[in-house]
Amino acid sequence: MTMSHAVPDNDRPPPVRAVFSAVTWKEIAYLVSNLPLAIVGFVYAVVMVSTAGGLSVTAVGIPLLACGLYLSRQLGRLDRARARGLLGVRVDEPTPIPGPKRSGGFFPWLWTSIKDPVGWRTVLYQLIRLPWGVLTFTVALTGLFVLWPVLPYLVRLMANVDRAMVRGLLSPSDDLERRIAELESDRGVVVDTAAADLRRIERDLHDGAQARLVALAMGLGLAKEKLLEDPEGAAAMVDEAHGEVKLALQELRDLARGIHPAVLTDRGLDAALSSVAARCVVPVKVVVDLPGDPVGGAAGGAAGDAARGRPAEAIEGIAYFVVSELLQNVSKHAGPGARGATVEVWRAGARLMIRVSDDGRGGASPSGGSGLAGLAERLGAVDGVLVVDSPAGAGTVVTAELPWRDRDRG
Repeated sequence: MTMSHAVPDNDRPPPVRAVFSAVTWKEIAYLVSNLPLAIVGFVYAVVMVSTAGGLSVTAVGIPLLACGLYLSRQLGRLDRARARGLLGVRVDEPTPIPGPKRSGGFFPWLWTSIKDPVGWRTVLYQLIRLPWGVLTFTVALTGLFVLWPVLPYLVRLMANVDRAMVRGLLSPSDDLERRIAELESDRGVVVDTAAADLRRIERDLHDGAQARLVALAMGLGLAKEKLLEDPEGAAAMVDEAHGEVKLALQELRDLARGIHPAVLTDRGLDAALSSVAARCVVPVKVVVDLPGDPVGGAAGGAAGDAARGRPAEAIEGIAYFVVSELLQNVSKHAGPGARGATVEVWRAGARLMIRVSDDGRGGASPSGGSGLAGLAERLGAVDGVLVVDSPAGAGTVVTAELPWRDRDRG
């Protein structure tokens, strides 16, 4: 009879584990692949610079150099992709050089391409990487057979050097370069927002006031035909048309208010936001602390003095739109338990601050393509910020920041 004895836990052998982690193996793959790619890059850089330099006295030398720097950019793109996949280095792509049409012609484009800092830094990267590639290839490959106990530490050290080289030489030029990329993205948001606003205005005109005015014209035409035969019927149709005119005028006023309300232009944010708050389903307290923007606005000769304390018209319009959208969200989503909301607007240095809070059910989030996400994009297009604090069951506080720009005093 065979008896088995349980092995105590402290006598069990340790579990089998990989000698190196997945990250280490990726770093080894990167270091080993350095040499063949470094040879290609070094040969290309030397041939390109020497050929373009030798032909610089001819008509083809300068365009050849511009094309060579453009191809250097593509090699840099390949190296960034390799570093991203094997080293986990996230480096933003540099802003592409505009073509001749966008640059104002062939010669401006040629000059921009020749002095391209991204292309030149990529050339420098290709030149200095050959000796480094020889070193990393030799250490990583021989270390697998000779130095494997300490190889992970050596690999990590060399990979960190590579990470620093990629970040230092293959990243966008500087803060200005990254700022250009941000502005290009913001410009796209502004264009998309403007196009959406135009489509909304066209839809509102077509489905609202235009349709009502067409029906009004037809009604007046029928009343004109009945004027002699049936005066009473014609009078009734004219009365009905009069009511249609009132409704059409109201729709046009609402549409104009949605574009840019007259009260905002004439009396400032305080009066305009008070008008918006009056249409909210919950009581809203409006507190506007801006110099030159008193309740009731300014009239006559004091209008210029009041305008000196108001933000630029574009910033004022965005602030009005933000508060209007947030109060609409309060009306739709705050829930039946909401007892009130507060709108606060003030200036803090070079920023226009807006805070809209309510005591509703909370749970609002700018993620998932909601209206808050659209507001955040619109604010981001003008260097603004939107912060949402909305714990479930504890109300919502939305804070928006806009850059302050003084109104033109003309």
